Amino acid sequence: MSLLRRLSLREHLVGRYVMRDLSIKELFYITHISNVPSILKRGILSHAQVLEQKVPYTQIYSDDIVSNRKVIKTLQGRTLWEYANLYFKARNPMLYRVLREKSLSDIAVIGLSSSSLLFPDALFTDGNAASGSTQIFPRSKIKDYLPEMQKKYLCLDYWSEADGTKRRIMAEWLVPNQIEPSYIRTVYVADKDVAKQLKRTIERTSVSVIPEPFMFFLPNVRSFVPPNINIVEGDMFFSKYHTLTISVNTVGIMGKGVASRAKYQFPDVYVRYQDVCRLKKLAMGKPYLIKREKSIDDDLADDPKSLMAPNDAKWFLLFATKNNWRDASDIGGIEKGLAWVKAVYEKEGITSLAMPALGCGLGGLDWKDVGPLMCKYLATLSIQVQIYLPLEKPVKDDFVSPKFLLSTR
Repeated sequence: MSLLRRLSLREHLVGRYVMRDLSIKELFYITHISNVPSILKRGILSHAQVLEQKVPYTQIYSDDIVSNRKVIKTLQGRTLWEYANLYFKARNPMLYRVLREKSLSDIAVIGLSSSSLLFPDALFTDGNAASGSTQIFPRSKIKDYLPEMQKKYLCLDYWSEADGTKRRIMAEWLVPNQIEPSYIRTVYVADKDVAKQLKRTIERTSVSVIPEPFMFFLPNVRSFVPPNINIVEGDMFFSKYHTLTISVNTVGIMGKGVASRAKYQFPDVYVRYQDVCRLKKLAMGKPYLIKREKSIDDDLADDPKSLMAPNDAKWFLLFATKNNWRDASDIGGIEKGLAWVKAVYEKEGITSLAMPALGCGLGGLDWKDVGPLMCKYLATLSIQVQIYLPLEKPVKDDFVSPKFLLSTR
């Protein structure tokens, strides 16, 4: 067997190992939806190939992001400009940034077969390839680095600037020049309406067009409770609403659930929470509103400082559902807290509100008791409200219907 043949076989086995042991089913390419017909015909092209072949396309990245890739060189002496770049995880800070600057109906995520990991000349990175602190590795090193990356970073659905996960979750797979269209399996879009429109513009193909709201940071709406409440499933910390509610205790410990997530992703909110607990400004029946001046884009978007129109500042409502973290949630205290929200939201300037199912899940309360109570108070507000269902235990449709949730009003 020739040396070339032995090397090819070894590379093939490395790729198979990654697909099998790391359960990597797809890799992802983010693009403007108008580019999809061309991509299905030509495949994924590097920026250099797009220009060389004079392929018409709609750019979704800022000039700064694109030009930066022209000067960063890889191990082979090429620039990033000469590689088709795929992400191991589509739901990442780059997609969040793109969706901040474009309409949801403008963006598609192309899902490619993990067999593209078999390309022998490919490279991979341990973060956003355009970042100065990111390392670029040859494909032969994939067994040495990718398992740990998968375990620590690529399995996450959220990230933080503080610990580097914001950069690392954007790890890339770099393929020279072009990835043929035969590797394309799926086109993901934000919702059913966008999927219908896209299907009308592409030729008959075996590629599936799938609405995937979660990938695009959208909640799944389970029910609408008139006049102002959406009952949803999803990730509250990506809500577009003005004020996010964090269920907490009054002793300054963010241990599990929604509170733990806030501690990880928004460290400044955690510091403020500890301060208000120490100063006794937070109590059962008396939530505390943090009027944060920082835009949430600073925490969630790639390269937020260059966003043309940053999001307004996001506020956080610390809502005590128990006194000590060891206790079960107190439904009486929750009702007093809801009455406080009803009494002060206008004066405090809350313009829209997202809340978890207070005291449910890890708090031990039942949605069948908490849901109607929340709707009793929140349906009287003159602002839009999202209530996020507990994720620990699925809620039956009967218990998210307006008839049930408004039955005690």
